[in-house]
Amino acid sequence: MELRSVEELMDLLYACRGTRDDPGPGASPVDAYDHALRTAALLRRGRPADKELQVAGLVRPVGRLLGPGEAAERADRAADAVRPLLGERVAGLVRRHPRHELADDDDLLTLRTAEEEARTACFDAGVLEDWRTVLELLAARNSRLGAVD
Repeated sequence: MELRSVEELMDLLYACRGTRDDPGPGASPVDAYDHALRTAALLRRGRPADKELQVAGLVRPVGRLLGPGEAAERADRAADAVRPLLGERVAGLVRRHPRHELADDDDLLTLRTAEEEARTACFDAGVLEDWRTVLELLAARNSRLGAVD
C-alpha cells in the first residue's frame, strides 16, 4: 500500500489507537497511537527544525496495520507506504528504525532515544490533528521535489 494523501495517512494513524506496541521482554506494551504522539513531541522538543525526523517518529506504527510480521517487516511496510507521500528521508528513518539494528547515525540514535523515553514519559503530547500542517508541508515539498526528477 502506498499512501497518496495526508488524509489517508491520518486515517491510518487514527486506526492505530488501541493497538499495542509490544517492545519485547522486560518492557510493558503501550498504545501505539499515544506512543507515536509522545515520540514525535519529544523529537520536536529536541530537534525543533527537523520536521522529517519528527514525522518519522510519528508514522512508524502504521506498518503494524498493513500486515503481520516481525518488527523489520513492519518497518519495511511502513517505509514503503509513506515514501510516495513523505519522501526518501522519512522512509529511510522508518525502515532503519527497528531496535534490533545498530544505530549507525545521530538521527537514528535520536529517534530511538525518543521512542524509549516516550514509553515511560507522562505528558500531554497533544492530538494527531496538531501534526496535520507539518505532514501537509512535507507532502507538498516531497511532491515538488518529485516533479523535478
